[in-house]
Amino acid sequence: MIRPAREIDEHTPWQEMTLGGEVYEPATARYVNTGAWRTDTPVLDREKCRNCLLCVPYCPDSSLPVAEGKLAGIDYLHCKGCGICAQVCPFGAITVKEGGEA
Repeated sequence: MIRPAREIDEHTPWQEMTLGGEVYEPATARYVNTGAWRTDTPVLDREKCRNCLLCVPYCPDSSLPVAEGKLAGIDYLHCKGCGICAQVCPFGAITVKEGGEA
């Protein structure tokens, strides 16, 4: 039996792990907290944000969710802190702080 990613830990035998680079079921990325890799953290200033959403298509991790036509915040579980969103924001509403803590 192959275990979903959310059930795998350091005690899981290798025989029960999914082989790397092979996708056996869709939408499993939501179970993996890749944000723990982050070394820098984007911070959203809602006062400056104009909800132009120009940052959204640039995020390589899809960590800028949109709800009702507005930027809903930053998904820190998947954001790796690349800072692209801060670079493309024309209003300076996203800045990057050093460190991985949200």
